[in-house]
Amino acid sequence: MKVKSPVGIVGYGAYIPAFRLKVSEVARLWGKNGVESKASEIAVASMDEDAVTIATEAAKYAVASSGINPTEIGAIYVGSESKPYAVKPCGTIVAAAIGASSDIVTADMEFACKAGTEALQACIGLVSSGMIKYGMAVGVDTAQSPPSDDLEYAASCGGAAYIIGPASENAIALIEGSSSYVTDTPDFWRRAEQCYPKHAERFTGEPSYFKHIICAAKSLMEELGTSPEDYRYAVFHQPNVKFPLKAGFMLGFEEEQLKPGYLAPYIGNTYAGNCLLGLAAVLESARPGDRVLVVSYGSGAGSDAFSFLVKNIPTRGNPAPLISQLLNRKKYIDYAVYARFRGKIKI
Repeated sequence: MKVKSPVGIVGYGAYIPAFRLKVSEVARLWGKNGVESKASEIAVASMDEDAVTIATEAAKYAVASSGINPTEIGAIYVGSESKPYAVKPCGTIVAAAIGASSDIVTADMEFACKAGTEALQACIGLVSSGMIKYGMAVGVDTAQSPPSDDLEYAASCGGAAYIIGPASENAIALIEGSSSYVTDTPDFWRRAEQCYPKHAERFTGEPSYFKHIICAAKSLMEELGTSPEDYRYAVFHQPNVKFPLKAGFMLGFEEEQLKPGYLAPYIGNTYAGNCLLGLAAVLESARPGDRVLVVSYGSGAGSDAFSFLVKNIPTRGNPAPLISQLLNRKKYIDYAVYARFRGKIKI
């Protein structure tokens, strides 16, 4: 789908909790040193952090970086599979926290790890149609994982927020188009009332992750008439450290195109925040004229692909920190504290 009326990213913000759990600590406890595709450490939300607080921090940074008045935002969509409330939206809390108007469209979205890019597509459509001036899309999660399960070596916490607006001279990047590919492929699920998700283990690879990522990416590039050589950077969903690199190589991308947005080794899989955090890291390295391909993946299953053309790179710092600053701001905890923070100790 090509964007009919030019729109772009006018601001963005990210948040990664400061606490870290080394994956070697998980392996020490459960004796799974041979688990492949593991990160070196994962980001852990504290006792007073959840998907809403993370979304709010990222949203505040996005507003600060954009310089716009938050009352001009006409829609806020929050994509997550770890909402703190079963029945109560996250979007209304974020809207109130950033000082948005009550005359606003807001909703929460869910499609496993691609809920954040679903939110992004909705904002692109509303802004491009002229229904709203600015829209905010947030992808955020405090990922769940059963004790001793392979998911525990990657499930992480974090998120990012993007403000979409008219493609003015101040736009950070233009949105050239988007494409989606979905099928009924049950590789990962969590039934109602269950604390932790289940997964189909190796089934999640070839028929799920790779099929959807590659089909969405190829569809978008065919529609836009682009090829891997036209992109300076590419970001693919990162459920582990191996899959995104393999997907990139299968599509014809080189390692130097993939590494700037490759965060999995350092913070694990932030689920709905995953690709949006990777895009934030890339934008801090990009230069005007660079193209960026972003392809998300959500189990169940589907992928959203986006093509961005960088126009301007704003000066960042307080109050909107760099991804590198968020990565380096960390405090290590042991498994016992991690289990307490993540509610794995039931009383």
